[in-house]
Amino acid sequence: MTIASDNAQQGASHRYRAMRDFVQSMDDTLPGKFEVTKEGIVHDMTAPVGPHELTTLHLRKRLEKLMPDEIVAHTGEPDVENEPEGIMRRPDVMVIAMTDMEVPGSFDPRTLIAAVEVVSRSNPDNDWVSKTRDYPLMGIPVYAIFDPRTGTGAVLTDIHLTPDGPRYATRKDFVYGEDVTIGDWTISTDNLPRYTP
Repeated sequence: MTIASDNAQQGASHRYRAMRDFVQSMDDTLPGKFEVTKEGIVHDMTAPVGPHELTTLHLRKRLEKLMPDEIVAHTGEPDVENEPEGIMRRPDVMVIAMTDMEVPGSFDPRTLIAAVEVVSRSNPDNDWVSKTRDYPLMGIPVYAIFDPRTGTGAVLTDIHLTPDGPRYATRKDFVYGEDVTIGDWTISTDNLPRYTP
């Protein structure tokens, strides 16, 4: 029985590494962002400009105005990775201490203070469903979602164990125009851009 379990884990680990290698080979080759989940590879066709990127910029700047110098609202690479769980994600904004960025390769997701996502028009379930499952599994304590489609969002906190694995226990919904608390910082959501129909 132990041998089968070990073989299954090795097979899953090999499958994950193959997907991760593919995703990393696609960086700068195809438009959008590639991530690895338990279901497989997710390709998010995020537009390089427009409301998505502008929202990300506003959120980064608003957070960094309030944070101490040693904490940053980082956008871009590298990914956050939990290899034992077979998950590699790249949040739009990662709130993290600069010292935790001084690592080779991917960031350890347990060092993130918060992950912030701007919902993409092409694949909203990736942010609202899959990441709501993956981020507590990875140990990310705060997950904030901003949705330019609807002008709404949510902040999820308080990871707890459930029969389906770790999940966020607390969800605070908001509408654009309200103040939102992400970790220790409260920012305005005034004048965040919206997707046009």
